[in-house]
Amino acid sequence: MIARGDPGVLGATADDAGTNFALYSSVAERVELCLFDARGNETERMTLPDCTDGVWHGYLRGHGPGQRYGYRVHGPYAPDQGLRCNPAKLLLDPYARAIDGAFRWHPAVFDYRLELDTLVPDEHDSAALVPKSVVRNSSQQLPRGRRVPWAETVFYECNVRGYTMRHPAVTDACRGKFAGMRNREVIAHLKALGVTSVELMPVQAFIDEQHLANLGLRNYWGYNTVAFLAPMPRYAGSDPIAEFRDMVRALHDAGLEVILDVVYNHTGESGSLGPTLAFRGIDNLAYYRTLPGAPGEYINDTGCGNTLNVDHVRTRQLIIDSLVYWSTQMGVDGFRFDLATILGRRTDGFAATHPMLAEISNHPVLKDRKLIAEPWDPGPGGYQLGGFPPRWAEWNDRYRDAVRAFWRGDAASSGELAVRLHGSANIFEPRAKPPFTSVNFVTAHDGFTLQDLVSYAHRHNDANGEDNRDGHAHNLSDNHGIEGPTDDGAINALRRRQKLNMLASLLFSQGTPMLLAGDEFGNSQGGNNNAYAQDNATGWLDWEGMRVDPDFCEQVRELVHLRRELPLLRVDEYVHGSLDRQTDTLQTEWLNPAGEAKHSDEWAGGRTFTMLITAVGPHDRVRRVAVAINGHHEDVTMHLPRPQNTEGWRLVFTTAETGRAALQEQALRLQDRSIALLVDD
Repeated sequence: MIARGDPGVLGATADDAGTNFALYSSVAERVELCLFDARGNETERMTLPDCTDGVWHGYLRGHGPGQRYGYRVHGPYAPDQGLRCNPAKLLLDPYARAIDGAFRWHPAVFDYRLELDTLVPDEHDSAALVPKSVVRNSSQQLPRGRRVPWAETVFYECNVRGYTMRHPAVTDACRGKFAGMRNREVIAHLKALGVTSVELMPVQAFIDEQHLANLGLRNYWGYNTVAFLAPMPRYAGSDPIAEFRDMVRALHDAGLEVILDVVYNHTGESGSLGPTLAFRGIDNLAYYRTLPGAPGEYINDTGCGNTLNVDHVRTRQLIIDSLVYWSTQMGVDGFRFDLATILGRRTDGFAATHPMLAEISNHPVLKDRKLIAEPWDPGPGGYQLGGFPPRWAEWNDRYRDAVRAFWRGDAASSGELAVRLHGSANIFEPRAKPPFTSVNFVTAHDGFTLQDLVSYAHRHNDANGEDNRDGHAHNLSDNHGIEGPTDDGAINALRRRQKLNMLASLLFSQGTPMLLAGDEFGNSQGGNNNAYAQDNATGWLDWEGMRVDPDFCEQVRELVHLRRELPLLRVDEYVHGSLDRQTDTLQTEWLNPAGEAKHSDEWAGGRTFTMLITAVGPHDRVRRVAVAINGHHEDVTMHLPRPQNTEGWRLVFTTAETGRAALQEQALRLQDRSIALLVDD
């Protein structure tokens, strides 16, 4: 017999005697709790006995952790009114902390009859085709790791599966799983590289899209969530929660932060004609945005078929509860929010003051976690770079494009590069946001890898099954004469230098750098710039590059090390103009090849300049760093100011080939298309 239970805590909450079940649905007329055995057979079905403020609840004795369950929601089925209750469809608990079983595409997973032109309810039971929610103990809190200051942060974006599938030190049992990420050699590589914060692509439970299943492909990236509190079973052996926590402990023990890429903008239920797995069948209008005056039609600001309705208090509660759970129980140190503009959307557009953003920013648990926005979505007015609240950092695609365009040789690109090297002050400083707000990157999961960026002029996405129409067409890439791999030594040398140029630009810029996993050893996806469906050797990292050119990885390590050792490359305020030693301690100057202040009319045509940062310390001790950039196709002599210290200028890093960068006192002869870092301290 099921007792009334407690509506106060949503989800399945176990104690020593049984489990409390609570599900929010404002439209339900009755909610059934269904229990399943380990083989997926339904063993019991009972009605939750009470409803309080839209929360259906019941307490079941004798059933605890490990119990598999799902819900059937009885209520109105009127799709044109946005009401989609169909008790034939077994529904996941939005608060499930674990799920069990695979999702299979079949007509029965849809709440309507596919063969008809109108939405008539389908009466076939979906239970055998969908995952089951699993009751879990409330885990003890997992302490967060070392809090890395923003000024020291270097993000490293990777995919759990792709990062470990081909790593030579990872055993077969651990490949593609959380356990692989805590392999000693994997962690040793991260530590040696010098990154501080491992940003994992989505690990919340997701499903494969139908069109991929029809093509024999599956979702590799994970941006198709169906359970916001449950780790992805594919990434674990027998216990995803324990294995995720073990991974976090290992990364924390190594001094690394764990950042999760989270997808609170849409779900895997897709558009109004998609499958019914949870939210649609529980309370469609609470969870999804629909068109004003047409509640049966979804707003699709995400481009993924549906858009979460963050105007609804229960949807906001789910998001907050999920973030708090991953922070406290799972030890996560921060979050990167996919298509984050959705979190600030009202019916009339984006607002940085939206309650959803405010609740995330001000929550007592989340207030000291790193928050990073992908500040755009495909909907109207969706590009909001610079528009997020204080404390939020933002992916800066204008930085990406500026670095790519300059090193490709695009006309009039020097000034734009300089603005980005300076931390994109024109975007963030007017909003009183510090330089760390700009998360600078040259490559990310979405687009070419660094190796492909210098090897392909065009995308090569035929394996995705969309006739090479998918993925970005505007890549700002350059094959340097031959499309794809080549044995031409001169082309390969130039490609290698260009990769270093872009990474040096990244690590020598103000702001927060993000590296894409594998770029440090030349990982390629064969020109595929949209490998979301390539859960295979195309998407998985090829660690062979570590053996082919170990010196390249060592140079990337040196770049990260120099950023850490030279605080002037990562100051926490925007620095402009000339230095008044009575009031100022920092200054940024822009010099032409003659070593003089670069005039505004010189930026349009010139491709050579120096960023000079000066700091005055106690007793008037002066420290300087100079980032000298030669984007011309010929060597250039670049002059520097008179050194302030007895040792004079020192050349500490250059992408120029051996013997192609020479410093004589204040004159630097620098190879074509190369960059140099000099210090005067």
